[in-house]
Amino acid sequence: MNVRRSAAALAASAVLCVGAAPAALADTAPPASPSAPPVIPSGLFGKNDPTYDGVWRQSFALLAQHTVGLKPAPQAVDWLLGQQCANGGFASFRAEAGTACAETTMFDTNATAAAVQALKALGGQDAAVTKAVGWLKSVQNEDGGWAYVPGSPSEANSTALVISALAVAGEKPAEVKSKAGKSAYEGLLPFQLGCSAEPAADRGAFAYQPVDGKLLANADATAAATLAGLGKGAAVVPSTTDTPAAALVCPAAGAADPAAAAQGAAGYLAEVLKKDGHLTAVTPGADQPTPDTGNTADAVIALAAAGHKQSAAGALEWLKSHSAEWSKGSPAGLGTLILAAHATGTDPKSFGGTDLVAALNATGPAPQGTDTSATTVDSEKDKPSGGQSVWWIIGAGAAAGVGIGILLSGRRKKNQL
Repeated sequence: MNVRRSAAALAASAVLCVGAAPAALADTAPPASPSAPPVIPSGLFGKNDPTYDGVWRQSFALLAQHTVGLKPAPQAVDWLLGQQCANGGFASFRAEAGTACAETTMFDTNATAAAVQALKALGGQDAAVTKAVGWLKSVQNEDGGWAYVPGSPSEANSTALVISALAVAGEKPAEVKSKAGKSAYEGLLPFQLGCSAEPAADRGAFAYQPVDGKLLANADATAAATLAGLGKGAAVVPSTTDTPAAALVCPAAGAADPAAAAQGAAGYLAEVLKKDGHLTAVTPGADQPTPDTGNTADAVIALAAAGHKQSAAGALEWLKSHSAEWSKGSPAGLGTLILAAHATGTDPKSFGGTDLVAALNATGPAPQGTDTSATTVDSEKDKPSGGQSVWWIIGAGAAAGVGIGILLSGRRKKNQL
């Protein structure tokens, strides 16, 4: 599922729903000719339209290459650096990277958080990381959290992503406070379902945002919050300990211990994965839930980070057998799978019969020191499953209005671009 791209489209429609001026979408407007092939900038990973995920997919590609010991191509790093605006923030993608960011630029906290993780890991980019962290702090909401689009209400996914980026950059999230004095963790932990939540199986999970005042368990938010509560990013160092995640660990709602909250979230993920070995999601036009490969990979990373590789083992095996088509030609998908393999001590070059590293390298500039003579890129690789149209999604989101935040929980990372 083309999740990250769809989420960005839904974010745009959410802005429209609350009456933002059309100019606010100037940097993410549809192409003049929908049938024209996208122009892929030199240095960028992936062959599909980068409008909604260029920075995200580039960041995960670079982070994954670095994690397996490769040195990314200079032009790939330069492309990412060129996307940063003078204020430190990143949009999802800027076609005219050589020009200054406009007042109408639609900034993206998720893209900025991903870029921070990648640039920090690569090293030598302290100035860019510092500026990006400063921008993230400047758009923190009064409740301590963050939104996908600055100025919108806080939600768990973006708040967790930003917290992970802050931690990777060397910040202490508990000390990053809003103008109202609320810390980043105070912005995240209220989204967790406490010990009184019903059904009981949802206790410990995180919601994306309240729906009619009620928190509903959301696996995507829960996986992101697990990493955030542990103060870790997506590049997880394999743990030296391995214990099964405890089920129904449910810190009281509003509990102030991020690590305990993370273990509660991990327990929820472990229990959900026991059913089928994977997570599920409802896609537009589908009658029944379908396997959610991207969020399953996220759950594996989260469980490994929490020291529960045993609880992630079944999902890891499912990914080995079922992720090939989902990740084909996708920098973000392949990067996420590489990070899942790394977190669990699995060889990413032999992942269910696929060399994830070679597949990722084939989607963009070859890393330094590798032979590029046989590198090819499949032009059909990234097409959204089911033929989903981004602008159809925007229309659907605009029509739906209420409840769009739940759909946005698909946000970020797993897009197939």
